[in-house]
Amino acid sequence: MSELIRIALIGAGGWGVEHARVFAARPDVDLCAIVGRDPAKTQARAGRFGARAYVDIAEMLAQEKPDLVSLALPNLDHFAPTLQVIEAGFPLIVEKPLVFDLGEADRLLEAAAKRSLFFAIVFNHRYARPVQMARQAIADGRVGEVTFALWRFGGDWEPNHPYMTLVESHCHGFDMLEYLCGSVESLFCEMADKTGHGFRSIALALRFASGAVGSMVGGYDSSFSYRPTHLLEINGTAGRVLVEDTVQRFTFQAAGQEMRTVWEAGYFNDRDRSFFQSLDAYMDVTLEAFKRGDEPPAPARRGRRALQLALAAVESFKTGQRIQTPVE
Repeated sequence: MSELIRIALIGAGGWGVEHARVFAARPDVDLCAIVGRDPAKTQARAGRFGARAYVDIAEMLAQEKPDLVSLALPNLDHFAPTLQVIEAGFPLIVEKPLVFDLGEADRLLEAAAKRSLFFAIVFNHRYARPVQMARQAIADGRVGEVTFALWRFGGDWEPNHPYMTLVESHCHGFDMLEYLCGSVESLFCEMADKTGHGFRSIALALRFASGAVGSMVGGYDSSFSYRPTHLLEINGTAGRVLVEDTVQRFTFQAAGQEMRTVWEAGYFNDRDRSFFQSLDAYMDVTLEAFKRGDEPPAPARRGRRALQLALAAVESFKTGQRIQTPVE
């Protein structure tokens, strides 16, 4: 590998633009190619970021031979292109959700493991500065033993799959809560379809392997105009942390104390204030791991784990039973 990491991006629209923005701005990356489905749109996008345009994945891989491939495709279209890149032998970063089927997830993970490929998934929320501060507070013992946790998220969107909210959005909640509180050992789920657009309102009760409990509530029968859209609360025997809107505010308060410590991004600190910049923070740690030859900090198996918990929630809703989940 040359001094620059040659990265090819598959996915020219939507969130793929953010991938292109991050890669094009990095001094250690050569964004060599962008693959899309519409020739004119792909050419325009590639031209904007100084990359070459392709509409065929196999042709791009053969011509460019990138060091790393990043995939940012529509939610339901992840499996086949991901498998194609893996079977061609290229290290990769994929957007969440990994897939919607555990059999497909296992096939991807097994194919990548067989080839010893770097295989990362974009769980960028965990790299927002307030979330990292929460993790540090827990690691430092300031929270004490975690007793309960709350993850709430609400917005407005009309997904194209009956369980899209669970699989596509709540995957961030599953990942964040296990990142901070440890493995979930069981869950119970209720869902509602009040609009005819799928089960967009969801409430989950969780039990962690540590003995702590938690809840996840929200969905897309809400509005992104409401503040906070996202709230994380972790209570422990020694203190409590709050994260508001992922990137906006971190609060720590010691048990029994009427004073609290609050972090908010300063006047010139646009990087930590912006949600989109959480992708930059994710890529910082992920590309450094790639350069060192280390495992990704958010490996693709975390995507399988989030899917496993989402499908357990579907099973719980359908059966009315609490579902035991494997502890990792």
